[in-house]
Amino acid sequence: MTEPLTFREYQRWFEDYDRARGWNRILPAHSLAHLTEEVGEIARLVLKLEGYRELPPEERAQAADQLAMEINDAFVFLTQLALAFGIDLEETIRRGQAKAEARYSVEQGRREAERYRQRQAENAVWLQGGTANDRPADEES
Repeated sequence: MTEPLTFREYQRWFEDYDRARGWNRILPAHSLAHLTEEVGEIARLVLKLEGYRELPPEERAQAADQLAMEINDAFVFLTQLALAFGIDLEETIRRGQAKAEARYSVEQGRREAERYRQRQAENAVWLQGGTANDRPADEES
């Protein structure tokens, strides 16, 4: 089995990989456009896996594998953007961890998740033909 990579190791490998192919000279806006395309493909697969779009049961494992590869493709373009602007992914992720920990305590996070799940349940009732009384609180009449 291959040893796990740190984000910094991946970023160094990726920089060499891109440079050898000349892809390091692609404009960041083009990488962003490709990232957007990949996010659309991720969305399509998530909708299928959640049941919003039709997916025969025998194709579920294949769709999950495709989702993994689309997430990888999105990460490729995120990495290209980071390299284009001199962003160290490992340092950025560490900063993001600190930001997340400072923003939400475990208890606060659990309250927010519960509030969100309750709102999803309310929306589901309304979408299934509920009455105006079932309508989510912030929706206008």
